[in-house]
Amino acid sequence: MATFLYKLGRSAFRRRRLVALLWVALLAIAGVGAATAPAPTSGSFSIPGTEAQRAFDLLEERFPGAGADGATARVVFKAPEGQKMTDPAHKAVVEETVSALKSGSDQIVSVTDPYTAQAVSRDGSTAYVSVAYKVNGMELTDETREALTQAGQNAQGKGLTVEVGGDALQSMPETGAGEIVGVIIAGIVLVITFGSLVAAGLPLLTAIIGVGIGVSSISALANVLDLGSTTSTLAMMIGLAVGIDYALFIVSRYRAELADGREKEDAAGRAVGTAGSAVVFAGLTVVIALVGLAVVNIPMLTKMGFAAAGTVVIAVLIALTLIPALLGFAGNKVVGRKQRKGTATTGDKPNGGTRWARFVIRRPLMVLLVGVIGLGAIAVPAASLEMGLPDDGVKPTSTTERRAYDALSDGFGPGFNGPLLVVVDGDKATADKTVSTIKGLEGWAAVTPATPNKAGDAAMITVVPKDRPSSVATEDLVHDIRNSTGDDVLVTGATAMNIDFSQKMNDALVPYLALVVGLAFLLLTVVFRSVLVPLKAALGFLLSVVAALGAVVAVFQWGWLGSLFGVEQTGPIMSMMPIFMVGVVFGLAMDYEVFLVTRMREAYVHGERPGEAIVTGFRHSARVVVAAAVIMIAVFSGFIGMDDQMIKMIGFGLAVAVLFDAFVVRMAIVPAVLALLGHKAWWLPKWLDRVLPNVDVEGESLAASTDEGTPAKPDLVKV
Repeated sequence: MATFLYKLGRSAFRRRRLVALLWVALLAIAGVGAATAPAPTSGSFSIPGTEAQRAFDLLEERFPGAGADGATARVVFKAPEGQKMTDPAHKAVVEETVSALKSGSDQIVSVTDPYTAQAVSRDGSTAYVSVAYKVNGMELTDETREALTQAGQNAQGKGLTVEVGGDALQSMPETGAGEIVGVIIAGIVLVITFGSLVAAGLPLLTAIIGVGIGVSSISALANVLDLGSTTSTLAMMIGLAVGIDYALFIVSRYRAELADGREKEDAAGRAVGTAGSAVVFAGLTVVIALVGLAVVNIPMLTKMGFAAAGTVVIAVLIALTLIPALLGFAGNKVVGRKQRKGTATTGDKPNGGTRWARFVIRRPLMVLLVGVIGLGAIAVPAASLEMGLPDDGVKPTSTTERRAYDALSDGFGPGFNGPLLVVVDGDKATADKTVSTIKGLEGWAAVTPATPNKAGDAAMITVVPKDRPSSVATEDLVHDIRNSTGDDVLVTGATAMNIDFSQKMNDALVPYLALVVGLAFLLLTVVFRSVLVPLKAALGFLLSVVAALGAVVAVFQWGWLGSLFGVEQTGPIMSMMPIFMVGVVFGLAMDYEVFLVTRMREAYVHGERPGEAIVTGFRHSARVVVAAAVIMIAVFSGFIGMDDQMIKMIGFGLAVAVLFDAFVVRMAIVPAVLALLGHKAWWLPKWLDRVLPNVDVEGESLAASTDEGTPAKPDLVKV
């Protein structure tokens, strides 16, 4: 592989104008495709195999046109102190709002009048209008959402307090500010790392080009492939992260080759042949982690994973071709001023990475114990992990959704924010029996009479829990209803759907971990030609992820240091969080593992003793790995400042996970374990050595180059 990539790098360097033109043309084509494609929807959402989904499917069959799985909204009215919502003036405002809502969108199924639907609180202070839509909240148009908020605003100025809640307002928060801050910090870190504006600009430029092609392609294909608007968010986050990382390592290796006296074209080839080999395998681990999301069997997540994986592939191809081409344009400006003047320090002079590696080698057991015990202590709260989907109750009090949530809780009880929909596949007698059964259970505040369909072979029952939607008591009520009734009774609604979604994510976690870690273990075994090094990499990753989950639970579920991160209301951890963290962080962690340990393996293969190889790996790679990790932490931390609780949680979790994995696991535990293992770290059974292909990631074939710069043909199997 090193030989092939070496030739590819030299060819891209030599034909730089053609290569650059091709990538610019691809960006333009993708941009035109995105600009001319129909505006994407938010994508359909389904959870195959769950009871809530079966109930929705049954409702669509037996209650056609009812929008069973459609979004809902509630416009909540609160009268001034001492007044009631039944006062004529207030009643007129509500009725005017009902009329405006009915004519506001063709996606609306029904709008209820609170005075005929018994939606006025006992004390008369609060009333609410329920709005049902034909499609789910992710498929509502911007015009429909605007009509909803406008109706509330029009009523606001007429003597009433009006707030709007419900999943109809759900939308993906704008994340541009966080990304901009991350890119700015990335630029600063790169300038400090390279000491050259040109060298610092290359990773940023190529990462933006890669993300531009990837996200534009997703937008262009959104309607054809039913890709949601959230798909591009994950692709952008991952694409920006790996794009900067991959370019950073190749530019760094190119500068090191120049410092060793190589000619520019040869240096570009060697950089792609060595660091580029690591990029290919690091990229494969990320792709495995993202494509592995298909294990969860939720179509939306599968599409998100494949789309993000496509962006990673683009980032790898750009690193292997566009980077060497741009290095050809950059000339001497890619190195720092000191190196151009010949006053730069040599690569063999001890640096911070060298000193740290020697410290770890002298005290490997102490470093290992401190790292493992420290992360283990932080991981303890993860044992109390409660998963769910946060509702409007965890949003900031500055949002209308949170104020509507609180107003409903005060006027009617917290359960009114998450009613359950029970679907009975049977006649009226079966439905009435179901109502009686539910009333015999605990945890409900209200149970409506059964509403049959026209054919009389199905019915709907609304059950209002006593507790809030995301509570354990409400989850228990859902399970009690399901366990106390027959197979012809199904529980659904947004609350039940969230419970089933969380359970499905929980059930998929172990198979997903096994698939991702197992495939990556095999891949790293091929890369490092070792059994213990990949095993150590996988165990270290699991330790950092569990520690990060412990930190997330402590802050967002227990409320520790919550005010520092803007957490106003504690609650369950987003059910997607563990799998999402595993997928994203595993890819980045393996990046750092491959880049750092490959250089150690390279030194070991070329004759250095195990301890010397560790020091060599740190001397050449530690500074760049630290820079890459700091950039990623900065990018993810930018999302902590968002108002949306889920985005805030994702940003915090990913930033902390990268912090733990890069600085504790890769920079401390990894060298400590390698130092303790010595030669055994690189042990591979002879039978496995014969079976595995030698992909020459270390560039051993390049070390045997002729003076003309063409690699000699080694006795290796190329893949």
